[in-house]
Amino acid sequence: MHQTGTPEPGDGVDHEEFLALERELAVFLRRARASSGEMAREVHPDLEPAAYGLLIRLVEAGQQRATDLAAYFGVGKATMSRQLRALCELGLVEREPDPADGRASLIRVTEEGGARFQRVRDARRAQYMSKLADWDRTEIAELARLLHQLNASAEA
Repeated sequence: MHQTGTPEPGDGVDHEEFLALERELAVFLRRARASSGEMAREVHPDLEPAAYGLLIRLVEAGQQRATDLAAYFGVGKATMSRQLRALCELGLVEREPDPADGRASLIRVTEEGGARFQRVRDARRAQYMSKLADWDRTEIAELARLLHQLNASAEA
């Protein structure tokens, strides 16, 4: 037993719900990776799946510094720089001087990048709506809330 009273693996406490969670998350994440790759290719044939997540963040949060993006995703500056360079070369994002700090740049989605992203996002939303057509809206909202809670716990 952990100092906080939380059971730990191997202490004889039934962990079936955590094993089920691990199993379902593994399947979900495998499918999400494949889906992310498909969506990235739909935005641009040369777009890396990991860079698709950058587009999501920039569309939703607006322009940001590369260092803030790296911190948000928990990756190093070199990884972020490489992904942003690829997005710039594809014409999906652009850099502009940060008015608050002339040494830094802000990254923002281009008009073309935003339009491509929105087409893919709309198509994806239609797929979710089709796949979850027999779910109650409150169940969908609860799933979104629980996933948000899981993501927030992972950030802490």
